[in-house]
Amino acid sequence: MSLRNIGIVYRKELTEAVRDRRTMISSILIPLFLFPILTFGIGYAFVEVAGEAAREPSKIMLLGGEDSPDVVKELKNARNLRVVPRSADYVDQISDKKIRAAVEIPPGFQAAVARGEHPDVKIYIFKDDLKSMHGAIRIEKLFIEYRDTIVRGRLASDHLPESLMKPFDIEQQNVVSDEKVAGESYGGLITYLVILMSMTGAMYPAMDLTAGEKERGTMETILSSPIDRTHLVFGKFFVVLTASLATAMLSALSMGGSFSILSRLAKDQSIGEGFPMLTMHPKTVIAVLMMTLPVAVLFSAVLMTISLFAKTFKEAQSYLTPMTFVVIVPAIAAVLPGIELTSKLALVPILNVSLLCKELVTGTYHWNYIALIFFCTCVYAGIALFLAVKMFQRESVLFSS
Repeated sequence: MSLRNIGIVYRKELTEAVRDRRTMISSILIPLFLFPILTFGIGYAFVEVAGEAAREPSKIMLLGGEDSPDVVKELKNARNLRVVPRSADYVDQISDKKIRAAVEIPPGFQAAVARGEHPDVKIYIFKDDLKSMHGAIRIEKLFIEYRDTIVRGRLASDHLPESLMKPFDIEQQNVVSDEKVAGESYGGLITYLVILMSMTGAMYPAMDLTAGEKERGTMETILSSPIDRTHLVFGKFFVVLTASLATAMLSALSMGGSFSILSRLAKDQSIGEGFPMLTMHPKTVIAVLMMTLPVAVLFSAVLMTISLFAKTFKEAQSYLTPMTFVVIVPAIAAVLPGIELTSKLALVPILNVSLLCKELVTGTYHWNYIALIFFCTCVYAGIALFLAVKMFQRESVLFSS
């Protein structure tokens, strides 16, 4: 194999790829600016939404309570609650977010509590809606305070200490470092984005160097040059791989910088308390990039092979669109809670690297899994590259019409 010939093809194709605006945007501009925008934009939006939900009084509706004036008065006088007139369509109003919750007070509630009975209060909410959940928490807190007041009165009348209300405490204490907690929270998302950007960076060069050559009519010209087909494939392949690795590297560096700046700002401004702040160390970025290398080889070879069957750039785009979903499904699995790296999952392409990189972000290095996954991914990449070379040997594929 002639490295000189491969280098000639590589320099020629790389020069043309750099001149291509779409390649530059997907390989450089998007990974450089996407993650800072996502990190600060989503973080700012979350803080604003959570702050608005905490500041805004919750509109609620009372169902019943006519014979429980003390409880109704507490609800109406609560500073963070706004009681609206009763209506039969309270379910629709909660669904349409016109009110945040409805509380049903059973008949004779106050008298039943005074007699020592155990009536049930129901709170109707829009599950997982932030403002609805805030409203429910506020209502529940008010009823808990009302309950505790009654219990304190009974204990005082019997000359018993208030400690009987709470004979012992249960406390959850985190024993893992904040960095590991943050890595567990964000690690899956980070690796998902890096893998996705690695594929995106390889997509446009792969289409341009195969289907694009066919569409421009330059495929026959380059094939007629005195260069072996294998050298030609490797030259094009290394251009696609360069774009993929450049995108992955810039994505990882951009993310690392974004999280570092965000963590520093949060520390300086004393914000983000209660939320894990991630700091990506240089060794973590390097480890993620090392595991992304064979994945980038796999993407580059597969994308080139698929694009080679297309006759135009647009047709190649339609062929590669399903490829995006094939990558997204296993990559996003690392974001889901409860999915951990095992010996069986270590053999699944894309998913294995996603789960491993998530562990790397948390600072956990399972060297046996690292070696196994790196080896398996290299094998998959080698097979894909072998198929790419074989497809370039087939005249029916190169000159399909």
